[in-house]
Amino acid sequence: MTKQTPLTPLVPLCNDRLSQLPPSVSVPTYDRSTLTAGIVHIGLGNFHRAHQAWYLHRLMQQGLALDWAIIGAGVRPFDEAQRLKLAKQDYLTTLVELDPAQTSAEVTGAMIDYIPITEGNRPLINRMAEPDIRIVALTVTEGGYYVDPATKGFDASHPDIQHDVAHPDTPVTVFGAIIAALKLRRDQGIDAFTGLSCDNLQGNGDILRQTLVSLARLSDPALADWIDHACTFPNSMVDCIVPATGPKEIELVQALGIDDAAPVTHENYRQWVLEDNFCADRPDWDKVGATFTNEVHDFEAMKLRILNGGHQIIADPGEILSVATIADCMAHENIRALFNKVARTEIVPHVKPVPAMTPDAYVDLIDRRFSNPRIIDTTRRVAFDGASRHPGFIIPVIRDALQAHTPIDGLALVEATWARMCEGTREDGSIIEANDPFWDDLQTAALAAKNSPMVWLEQRQYFGDLADNPRFAEAFCKWLNMIWEKGTEASIDAYLNS
Repeated sequence: MTKQTPLTPLVPLCNDRLSQLPPSVSVPTYDRSTLTAGIVHIGLGNFHRAHQAWYLHRLMQQGLALDWAIIGAGVRPFDEAQRLKLAKQDYLTTLVELDPAQTSAEVTGAMIDYIPITEGNRPLINRMAEPDIRIVALTVTEGGYYVDPATKGFDASHPDIQHDVAHPDTPVTVFGAIIAALKLRRDQGIDAFTGLSCDNLQGNGDILRQTLVSLARLSDPALADWIDHACTFPNSMVDCIVPATGPKEIELVQALGIDDAAPVTHENYRQWVLEDNFCADRPDWDKVGATFTNEVHDFEAMKLRILNGGHQIIADPGEILSVATIADCMAHENIRALFNKVARTEIVPHVKPVPAMTPDAYVDLIDRRFSNPRIIDTTRRVAFDGASRHPGFIIPVIRDALQAHTPIDGLALVEATWARMCEGTREDGSIIEANDPFWDDLQTAALAAKNSPMVWLEQRQYFGDLADNPRFAEAFCKWLNMIWEKGTEASIDAYLNS
């Protein structure tokens, strides 16, 4: 993208200058000074601001939910830099929608504060304990819930969890902070709040409950029982492709005449599906397009298996072949064909239709969304944390397919490309820098699997007993050997022509 110089001086993004923004930019019509808090959102990155905060902003534009404003929060030191950026601009965000045909922008204002990040997280704990907070929501990534990838149970062995068990009043994890806040509420006779996961996990509300109750039980069983009975944890499905913000995104917003240190770009599509299970009330998000239903599981399965699983299908070969973005992957004939064949023949048979959408029609939708050239979503970002994403999005389909005796050859190829990518070099000889919380272990296994493919499947924490299934193991070994002998494109060709 060529840097564009605005024709007029940049307008700093802040409450006092909203009226000076270009007329083409939509701004809050509500009086932000009258907003009061109702939600603490932990993990306030780009996705939250383009998705959940946007829904709330749209309600506020109708004069609704003015007592549900968002308080941002984090528990890691790097969150402090984001807090300072947003505080300087009164917690406003410029959202830029990148439609293939046009660009539009709006400023959202549903967020009114951001809790300082401190050691021990006492400000966060105290704010969540206040009675005005009725929902605590999270986007902490799929791998952030301390779930054993093989058993799907709570993993109590992590050092951060062990710290929170020993020091519940000065926790280092999000979950320890939530438990400490709920303890204060219980002790002070304040009702519980709803815990709302907004991460890409099937049954994310159930997983949030599991993590909180299991952690609390290790130090205070009575509190664990109270949380289990007093709190609600609705399952939800969230969907919007939101790239990371870099220099190009900053330049894009500056070209619109806005000085925003933390803008967000996003595609022209959103979906939010939730169970209506809120113990302390909720905003009427359905009035601005969200869906409340008891069938969240089917929506989740469609999205996680086809979109999130589809991302893994294309990102790993894209990294190996030095393809920079997801749109570029879809412009690559073989990678796009790989996505479509695996999705339609090996994933769709294990996805139920939802109202107004069949699985095949959803594949068509995802093909178009992935192909949007305006969305500069890097292959590296999408390939990040395969140790969580493959067990979450791909391996469950493999298990269903093996049980149903349906094709798994393409899914085995997908797992082989993950193993090849984790070896750490591209086919042009360039280095793939560490891109997973468990990169060192994955790379060690991938290097050994170059000569002995079964070493990769013996990572039981990801694959469980799949290594013992001859049908899958043979297919995986065939593809990984072929990738190393003939290359990734030749292997994809062999699959497409099989």
